[in-house]
Parts: sequence; structure tokens; C-alpha cells
Amino acid sequence: MSIQTPTQPGRATHGGSDFAELRRRIDAAGLLERRRGYYAARFVLVGVALVAGAAALVTFGDTWWQLLTAVGLAVVFAQLALLAHDIAHRQVFRTRRASELAGRLVGNLGVGMSYGWWMDKHTRHHANPNHEELDPDVSPELLVWSQGQAVEARGVARFIGKYEAFLFFPLLTLEAFNLHVSSFRAVLRPGLSARRLEAGLLVLHVVGWTGLTFTVLSPGLAVAFLLLNQAVLGLYLGCSFAPNHKGMPTLTGAREPDFLRKQVLTSRNVRGGPVVDVALGGLNYQIEHHLFPSMPCANLPLAQPIVRDYCRELGVDYAEARLVESYAIALRHMHSVGEPLRAT
Repeated sequence: MSIQTPTQPGRATHGGSDFAELRRRIDAAGLLERRRGYYAARFVLVGVALVAGAAALVTFGDTWWQLLTAVGLAVVFAQLALLAHDIAHRQVFRTRRASELAGRLVGNLGVGMSYGWWMDKHTRHHANPNHEELDPDVSPELLVWSQGQAVEARGVARFIGKYEAFLFFPLLTLEAFNLHVSSFRAVLRPGLSARRLEAGLLVLHVVGWTGLTFTVLSPGLAVAFLLLNQAVLGLYLGCSFAPNHKGMPTLTGAREPDFLRKQVLTSRNVRGGPVVDVALGGLNYQIEHHLFPSMPCANLPLAQPIVRDYCRELGVDYAEARLVESYAIALRHMHSVGEPLRAT
């Protein structure tokens, strides 16, 4: 599916004024105000979990039961990455300086992911969600997201594109490694802001994390521990982002819908209650997040009925699915995208 021309509004308001009215309703509900207590509690809980994981690694010693610790710490690292996401969107701190400092500490030092590199990539995604030429998240580097991309795919992307629906989840286990490699490549190139600071924090993360692991565990177990930890982390992060846009319409060309429709029609929400809210860090309210990126994620469930009702007034499709259903939709889409490649 692709969107090439603006969708017509379903009522008297037009273009940008549709979003202006929605913004007025959100402002009236006070949902853009910061949630300092919420984020303070979240930082404490994730910090305690990180310390507990490190303590378990040191306390239990050289035993294969430590692979359970590896899985638990992967979940903690994923929650740190989700916190870095909120920091980058100015949901936590008011000023840019505080956000950048906290983002680099949590992202670079805590997770091993370049804050500056990720910010650039994610900002372009938010500005052009699911745009085949402008959104780096649908760039056909390894996977293809439309039949047009599939026809033009070459090399590894062409081979993987044939079977990407079957390879998608196995490939996600490599996503954390990809984040680390991309981060180090970014700090080695000129142009990245605070490049030396970011590089130093990345090195500290790698040396500290691997050093602790190899100090406590025998070499073979340490390697298994790190590989499992990073594989689970990549799978967790990939499963958090995959339901949001995969299988939704893509944009092509210079003409686009207005801001509200561009964000709503290319995004999908995931239903599931408080457990899914915590596990996905609020990313399951992807429509509301894309419309209001600086809204604290704790307010996204409160904004949802306002946004959903307003979209109904406008006649704009509002996509929702349960978690497993969202993965099924994405996989069916990827399988259909690869059809031209299998046919040849």
C-alpha cells in the first residue's frame, strides 16, 4: 500500500487546521505537561533493576544459570533504551542541554548506543514516517517494505526480500549488534555533535560491561552470556518498534497528506492494557506519540480517546490491533512484498 495524494477531510476543517483543533483539545486536557514524579519513579525502578542485575552477575559467579541473568539484563537495557527515547523527545527535561546530557548518559553509557546518531535517524523518521525515500526506518538496506523496493532490490536485500517474513524475527536478534556498530561508525565520522564525549561513553560501556562479564565468568560462558544478552536485547527492541508502522501504507513522491493524516495513516496502535504499556514503553500508542512527540508516555493512554474520537469526526482511519495480531499483519505484509522476488 502507498499514499501518493492527500486524503480528503471528512468535515469543514481543512489541512493544517485539523491538527490545530486537535492540539487545542489536547492542551485543554493538560496532557502536554511534564510528569516529573512518573519519570523519577521510572528512573529509580530501572536503576534498581540494573544494579540488581549486576549484583546477580557478581554474586552467582561462574555458572550456566547466569544465562538467566543475561536475559534479565537484556530487558533492563531495553527499558533504558526506551527511557533514552523519551529523553530525546524532551518528555523528561525542559531544556535541550539537560536532555542531551541525560540522553548520552543513558544511551551511550547505559546501552552502548550513540545518542546523536540515533537522534538524527529518529528525527528524520518522525518527520517522514513510512516515506520510502525519506524515512531511514524503511530504507531497503536489508529488508524491503514495498513491492516497488522489492523490484529494485539488489544483492543481499534481494535474496532476503524473498523470505523476509520468515527471517524477520531471527534477524532482530542482530539488531543490538547493528546499533552498536552503527554507533561506533557514527562517532568515527566528522560532524557528530560532542563526538569525543559520545565516543568516550561508548568505550566505557563496552569496556565496563565486557570487562565485568569476563572477570566473573569463564571465557566460554562469558561469550555465551554476551551473545544471548545482545540477541534478546535486539529481539526486544525490534519487537517494540515493529508493530508501529510495518504493514501500514507507505508514502512516495513529493506530495504528501497534511501533518495529521501523514502521522495517523502511517501508524498503528497496539492494544493490550498496562502490561503492554510497560513492556513497550508507551510506543504502543504510536499514533498519539507521532502527533505529540513531546507528550510524556504516561499521558498517551489519556490522549488516545481524544485522538480516536477526533479521527472518527474527520473520517480518518485509526488503526489498532492486539500485539500478536500486529505482528501477523506485519509478517503478511512482508510476505506479500517479497512476491515479485519469489516469482522471478
